[in-house]
Amino acid sequence: MTALFTEFSLKDVTLRNRIAVPPMCQYSADDGHTNDWHLAHYTQLARGGAGLVIVEATAVSPEGRITPGCTGIWNDAQAEGMAKIASAIKKAGACAGIQIAHAGRKASANRPWEGDDHLADSDPQSWQTIAPSAVAFGANLPKVPQAMTLEDIERVKADFVAAAKRAKKAGFEWLELHFAHGYLAQSFFSVHSNQRDDQYGGDLAGRSRFLLETLQAVREVWPENLPLTARFGVIEYDGRDEETLSESIHLTQQFKQSGLDMLSVSMGFSTPDANIPWGPALLAPIAERVRLEADIPVASAWGIDEPNTVNQVITDQQMDLVMVGRAHLANPHWPYHAAKILKFDDPAWVLPAPYAHWLSRYHAPDS
Repeated sequence: MTALFTEFSLKDVTLRNRIAVPPMCQYSADDGHTNDWHLAHYTQLARGGAGLVIVEATAVSPEGRITPGCTGIWNDAQAEGMAKIASAIKKAGACAGIQIAHAGRKASANRPWEGDDHLADSDPQSWQTIAPSAVAFGANLPKVPQAMTLEDIERVKADFVAAAKRAKKAGFEWLELHFAHGYLAQSFFSVHSNQRDDQYGGDLAGRSRFLLETLQAVREVWPENLPLTARFGVIEYDGRDEETLSESIHLTQQFKQSGLDMLSVSMGFSTPDANIPWGPALLAPIAERVRLEADIPVASAWGIDEPNTVNQVITDQQMDLVMVGRAHLANPHWPYHAAKILKFDDPAWVLPAPYAHWLSRYHAPDS
C-alpha cells in the first residue's frame, strides 16, 4: 500500500491517512468569534480527504491574537462557534484538531494583506504586547513589548489551561500548543528574545521553563486518551543551528516525559536576520533527527506538497504525518490529486460519495 494512505494511530485517535492540514490563519474572525467563512473553509478542507484538519492559531486571550481578525477561545461563546467547526470536520471524516496560541511580541499586528506590520499605537484596535523581555522583534514589527512579570506568566499559563478545557468541550480530539514561529512560547526559548535573569531566563533550563510548565498544566486537563501535540521551532538558521537544534531535541525529550504525544517540527522565526535555505522538504532531515533522537512521532511542513515527495518522507520514516498547507488552499481535494499521481488503487475513495460517484474511473461518461 502507498505509505501516504496508511492509517496512523495516536492514543485513541486513528487517522484515515498520513495527510494533515496544518493551522493556517484566516484573519477573518470577529472579536475572536468564527463565522460562516470559517465553517465553510474547514468543512471543505475536511471533505477533501485529509486525515487531520487543525484549526488555525486560536488565541487563549485577547492580547494573544496576532491580528484583530484572529480566532479566539477565551470565552464560552467563541467555543460554541468552534464546536460547529469541530462537528463539521468530524462529519466529513477527518479528525478535528485545534492549535491554541499566544502571539507575544508579534501580536497587535495588521492582517498580512493590510501591511503585515504592527498596528500604530494610535489605532483604536491596537493593544499592549507582552514578551519574556522588553525586546522588539524588529523589521516590520518594531513595537517594544512589556516584559512579563511572574504574575503575567502564571496568568498566561492559566489561559492556556482554560483554552484547552474549552477546546475539549467543543469536541476537538487533537490539541496542538503553538510553541513556534517567534510567538510567546518560542520567545521564552530563544536567545534572541529572552534576556531574563530569573528562573524563566538564562540557561537552557530557564529558557525552557515556561514551555514545560505550560505543557504540564495543559496535560493535567487534556484527556489522557487524546493526542496532545506541539508545534515547535527547533532551528533558527541564525548561524548557531547545531546548538539550537541540540537544545531543542533535549527539550523535546523533556516534552515527551511531560506527556507530549507528537512534535510538529518547524522553525523559530525569532529573528528577522535568519537565513533560511528554502527548498523542497526543507525540514525533512531535521524532523527525522528529532524523531530518532527524541524518540517521538513527528510531523512537519514547509515545501512538502508534491505527492511523490510527501509519500517518500513517510516511506523513509522521516515523518509520521505530513502537514500539507498551501497546496490544500489551492486544491482542497489535494488527497485525491495525490492518490491519482501515486496511482493508489481507486483514488475516488478519498472523496465524499457525491463527488466520488462522478469521478470514479468506473463510472460512465456524464449523462
